[in-house]
Amino acid sequence: MGRSNVVLSKLSMVGDLLMLQLVFVVLSVGVVTLYPAAFALQRVLPDAIGQEHPQLLRRFWRQFRWAFPRFWLAGLCLYAGSIALAFGLLFWVQTGGPIRIAALAVLIPLTGMIVGLYLSALAVLPRAGEDVTPRSLFRAANLFLLQHSLGIAGGVIALLTWFALLSQLPTLFLVGSGLVPALLAYWISRTTDRRPKKDPDDVSI
Repeated sequence: MGRSNVVLSKLSMVGDLLMLQLVFVVLSVGVVTLYPAAFALQRVLPDAIGQEHPQLLRRFWRQFRWAFPRFWLAGLCLYAGSIALAFGLLFWVQTGGPIRIAALAVLIPLTGMIVGLYLSALAVLPRAGEDVTPRSLFRAANLFLLQHSLGIAGGVIALLTWFALLSQLPTLFLVGSGLVPALLAYWISRTTDRRPKKDPDDVSI
C-alpha cells in the first residue's frame, strides 16, 4: 500500500505539472503575458511538487493576477531584448570574417549572463514577498547569481541544451517550454538551500 501511494503521488504530481504547463502555453500566446505566466508558474511550482495544496489552478490564476501588473512591462522589454539577441547570434554565426569572432565573444557571454539572471530570478521568486518589484527582483536575482554562480552556470548549460533540443524537436515546446526553466531554477534553489549557511558576519558583499 505504501508503494502504491508513492506511485499515485508521483503520477498526481506529473499530472499537476503538465496541467500547469498547458495553462502556461495558452497564456504565453499573448506576448505581454509570457513572463507574468512564467513567474506565476514558478510561484506555484513548489505546491505542485510537494502535493500539499489543492486547487492549483486557482492558486496559479491568483499568482498570475499578482504578477501581471508588476512584470508585464519588464517582461515585454526582456522579450524584445531576447529576440534581438537571438537574431544577433544567428547573424554573426552565419557571417564570415574576423569581426565575427569579436562579435560572438561579446554576444555569447552576454547571452549566458542574461539566461543566468533569468534563472536566478525564477529561483528567488517563490520566496519573494507580495510587494516585490522588478527592481527589487533584479537585485535579489543578481545577489543569488553572485552567491551561487556554479549552480547557475550548470543551469544555463542545461537550459541552452534544452533550447538546442527544442530547435530539433519543436513539439517538445508543448510539454516543457515553461516547466524546464522552472524546474531547473527550483532544483538550483533546493540544492543551494541544503548547503550549510554562513553566519551574517562571515558574508561580505
